[in-house]
Amino acid sequence: MSASGRDVELLEFIEEATKNADDVQKRVLAEILSQNAHTEYLQQRCGLGGSTDRQTFKAKVPMVTYDDLKPYILRIANGDRSPILSAHPISEFLTRHGYPFTSPFLLSFELPFPVLETQKKTYKRLSLPFHSSGTSAGERKLMPTIQQDLDRRQFLYDLLIPVMNKFVSGLDKEKGLYFLFVKTDTMTPGGLPARPVLTSYYKSDLFKCRKFNPYLVYTSPMEAILCSDSFQSMYSQMLCGLLQHQEVLRVGAVFASGLLRAIRFLQVHWQDLALDIERGTVTPKIIDPSIRAAVAKLLKPDPDMARFIRNNCLDQNWEGIITKIWPRTRYLDVIVTGAMAQYIPSLNYYGGGLPLVCTMYASSECYFGLNLNPLSNPSEPHEPSHTELLDLTNLQLGKEYELVVTTYAGLYRYRVGDILQVSGFHNSAPQFHFVRRKNVALSIDSDKTDEAELQKAVDEASNRLMKDNHTRIMEYTSYADTRTIPGHYVLFFELGSDKGPDPAPVPEGLMEECCLAMEEKLNSVYRQGRVCDQSIGPLEIRVVQCGTFEELMEYAISRGGSINQYKAPRCVTCAPILELLNSRVVSTHFSPALPHWSPTRHH
Repeated sequence: MSASGRDVELLEFIEEATKNADDVQKRVLAEILSQNAHTEYLQQRCGLGGSTDRQTFKAKVPMVTYDDLKPYILRIANGDRSPILSAHPISEFLTRHGYPFTSPFLLSFELPFPVLETQKKTYKRLSLPFHSSGTSAGERKLMPTIQQDLDRRQFLYDLLIPVMNKFVSGLDKEKGLYFLFVKTDTMTPGGLPARPVLTSYYKSDLFKCRKFNPYLVYTSPMEAILCSDSFQSMYSQMLCGLLQHQEVLRVGAVFASGLLRAIRFLQVHWQDLALDIERGTVTPKIIDPSIRAAVAKLLKPDPDMARFIRNNCLDQNWEGIITKIWPRTRYLDVIVTGAMAQYIPSLNYYGGGLPLVCTMYASSECYFGLNLNPLSNPSEPHEPSHTELLDLTNLQLGKEYELVVTTYAGLYRYRVGDILQVSGFHNSAPQFHFVRRKNVALSIDSDKTDEAELQKAVDEASNRLMKDNHTRIMEYTSYADTRTIPGHYVLFFELGSDKGPDPAPVPEGLMEECCLAMEEKLNSVYRQGRVCDQSIGPLEIRVVQCGTFEELMEYAISRGGSINQYKAPRCVTCAPILELLNSRVVSTHFSPALPHWSPTRHH
């Protein structure tokens, strides 16, 4: 497959950068430290004294977490415009969790990208220059970013095109059906926007006013992508995708869960969509005038197309529905690593075995790298080991590392929390599989709930049961049920009583109240997924028979576990254990309402 002049230039850039990975890392670090030499953090907190060499940096700058930087970040959020972390003005904050892409990916280390180290600890840690997200004490983290970061992100997007062209031909001839969405913006007390990284990118002029590129033609109108009403946005994007179904070569969303939500949306709304296509009109449910105008440019009465949709969607068997509706689709472009791997069977079912492609690795901390082998199959994670901080080029094949980054925007030796496994090398640069996000117990979409947050939620339910019914939660575990669309959290409770060996009957409605109370205790990313994005279903409690967790222990011991070291798992994914738990369920209960969520930030 011949490459264009621009493709050749960008591919040569990748080759040159990967051949001199360590030198590039040193150069990037020196540039970051030089630009930010007079910041409060590097001068007063670290005493770096203007040094830009790697040795002094490692000796004086500590490895940090979000909680370490939170006081500095909150000062900026509250209006302090002095050079606290970065010499460049902080233009906005990026929120939410990182989004890892498929494997194996190549970490970016050439200008204009960040700097990497890695640390061994129960796994090893990598350290790069970047920015990240997640939640802290139930609220989202705020990752500082500067205006120049947008150009760095755009450059990485530019690198994706020549890489994909090596594997899939004709991408410049047809279109992509991508379900892209923006989230609600919030403002910090100091007047800076706080929003997810992709919302920032989609609302930027780099995306909205980009020059025509035949490789980046989407079926979705810009008006639909930028609409913050999730129903209107999804409906209009699906309608436009159906109208252009013969022109679609790739179908995608950011997360695997997002694409499955789109399929579920089609299952629910195909009759309305077919009627619009048959009549050449837009449903009154779409009230945004800019969306109605954009869709009207494509829409005209087409009874044959409406019949085609009805014939395919009436069939109870939706296996391969993507290739039936969009027959020229070559691959699905979605994240299927880490927590998203749980959706692979569903994607294979609806996609009829189409390749699952993840093109880059990024988060709100920064864009880390791109996938040089995008058609490779996702890999299974392995368990970690060891403890020390390493540079990017001193990693070992097959080992796992925790990512540590340094960014232009003012994160220095920052622990992102992603666990990566070295899968190979491209020249002197390591390639990685994303394994998982550290300490995450449950995840459906972009939510990340760790064991500590889960325990607080369970404590809330326990307090209510004790207060109202003298009932105790004797043991519990959880799992993310992704068989439903959207997926939802499931908690298995084994109950006991203060008044005897058997639990007292629970009054009607009390367990449902506990479901909602638990949701109120979960972090704001989870609650936004429930309330605004509708990407997470109602939390479910399944009450199991007394003695169920004793059986769970016996099962673990029969598999070689030690009775002295056994602890009930707080999250389960193993099929035999889930089968055991589900076979002992005596009642199920769902959250009866939506938890509270507001885009207004409180610190």
